[in-house]
Amino acid sequence: MRIVVNTEKCTGCEQCIESCPYTAIVMKDGKAYINEYCQFCRTCLSVCPEGAIVEIAEEGDRQEVDTSGYKGVWVFAEQRDGRVASVAYELLGAGRRLADELGTDLSAVLFGSTEGEAQELIRWGADRVYYADEAVFGKFNDEPYSQLLVSLVKQHKPEIVLAGATPIGRSFIPRVAARLKTGLTADCTALEIDRDSRNLLQIRPAFGGNIMATILCPNNRPQIATVRPRVMKRGEYDANRSGEIIPVSPDNLTCRTKVVDTVKEASECLVNLQEADVIVAGGRGIGDKGFKMIGELAELLGGAVGASRAAVDEGWIPYSHQVGQTGKTVCPRIYIACGISGAVQHLVGMQSSDIIIAINKNPEAPIFNVATYGIVGDVNEVVPLLIKKLKEAKA
Repeated sequence: MRIVVNTEKCTGCEQCIESCPYTAIVMKDGKAYINEYCQFCRTCLSVCPEGAIVEIAEEGDRQEVDTSGYKGVWVFAEQRDGRVASVAYELLGAGRRLADELGTDLSAVLFGSTEGEAQELIRWGADRVYYADEAVFGKFNDEPYSQLLVSLVKQHKPEIVLAGATPIGRSFIPRVAARLKTGLTADCTALEIDRDSRNLLQIRPAFGGNIMATILCPNNRPQIATVRPRVMKRGEYDANRSGEIIPVSPDNLTCRTKVVDTVKEASECLVNLQEADVIVAGGRGIGDKGFKMIGELAELLGGAVGASRAAVDEGWIPYSHQVGQTGKTVCPRIYIACGISGAVQHLVGMQSSDIIIAINKNPEAPIFNVATYGIVGDVNEVVPLLIKKLKEAKA
């Protein structure tokens, strides 16, 4: 779409200039003109008293599609070194819930792994798996991955496609959405269904995490979303569950590049926060010296040390320990928040933990709204007592 000025109707009143928040309207030869700063907010359309500003369609604009022919929920199951990534099982848990609400099937798409891994996807909740084991898919490459997924979507018409907001998902899923001329919501932290319209409510942080935005794609299909790892719960595993594995033979794939090798970067953190069962995290409220204290608590519990962005910004602990929107998203069995107030940017990174224990001297701290157990008190008094009790129990 494009917004233009009908110069024959324009009287040069300049009311539209005052209304534009992007300074995208200027005067040329006594007539209004829309320049390259236009952000299509459409404010000017209702302001012009002469109706001289109009919205016109251009060749290549997306057209509304008949959404009634699209059925089913799909999960792209990424693999690394032949093993399905953990985010795929989290997506299957979310996808199973969405599919049951819609009364439809759940399918997984797996490229470059083994049939045994495809069978595992069925045991974790998939009704069928579209499986391609050609060598070209062994190492991730944008072009063949996007070409085959686009081909499958066009053939089978799922109404929802989910993928992980991982380096792989962020790399090629936008290509898929662009080729299908549909919408994409990236980095979602929650997914719901509007039962009246069957639209997917795609929820994600916006404006630096200060608000949670709900995004819809009502006029196009499929509805595509990438989901932040570790925010969704895995579904139930059933070793006896049966489903259909459908071999896929890619045809006419074109690939201008070849992946020669991949190099794994050495982790900055001795303990992988995203795999830890117990995390003890500290915020600004514990101070610089407090991290030695919570480190001792984490060691007694066999866990890892996390931190809020405020603590990292103060230089008290390296960024590799940061939990939150701009750090790592975690889902441990136990998350102990020490001196963390609970800003929304931090909550989106840990609120799916099984048990959340919050210690804060402010009883109004937002962290208590998501905590399973809350302790109102001074961290520097409470944590040493916990350490003492744990040592006594271990002795």
